[in-house]
Amino acid sequence: MRLKNLENYKLVLASESPRRQQLLRELGLEFEVRPSFLEEFYPEELGMTAIPVYLAELKADALKNEMKENELLITADTIVWKDDQVMNKPKSRDDAIAMLKSLSGAQHQVITGMHLMSANKKVSFHAVTEVCFDELTDEEIIYYVDHYSPYDKAGAYGIQEWIGYVGINRINGSFYNVMGLPIHKLYQHLKEF
Repeated sequence: MRLKNLENYKLVLASESPRRQQLLRELGLEFEVRPSFLEEFYPEELGMTAIPVYLAELKADALKNEMKENELLITADTIVWKDDQVMNKPKSRDDAIAMLKSLSGAQHQVITGMHLMSANKKVSFHAVTEVCFDELTDEEIIYYVDHYSPYDKAGAYGIQEWIGYVGINRINGSFYNVMGLPIHKLYQHLKEF
């Protein structure tokens, strides 16, 4: 589907995430993938919702000199927030297991920051989803870590994978936000851009 207000734009998604690409594709929008490769860092004083918005804007800034006049760049960053701390992507098997043990039987937030940028306009926004896990056994955690792909996901899990099926008892907010792209909110912003 082509949004009338975007007919003069070429959409560019600055993400290698297969989940983000899939969700944007399923909206029926045509886009180019142009990842921004940069080390993700943020000032320590930033809070829960400010961190992913800051990182999404940082990704956009890294690509702004490559943008053409008719392009609309979409950047995103997703974090998992628990106990006033960011849970990033796990660095090792032990790290993934430790993260999932921390999430087991507890509630956390998943926040995605988004940034839309053209040659003459910028819009930033975020979405927050509360996620509640049941108690997970060590056996369930190890099974997931050894049979799925926790290493490319903040918090070491994908809601759309086995661990989400058996472990998540409820969410409050966008399911797709937990996958990494608050697609409903993004669509609304694209319609207004």
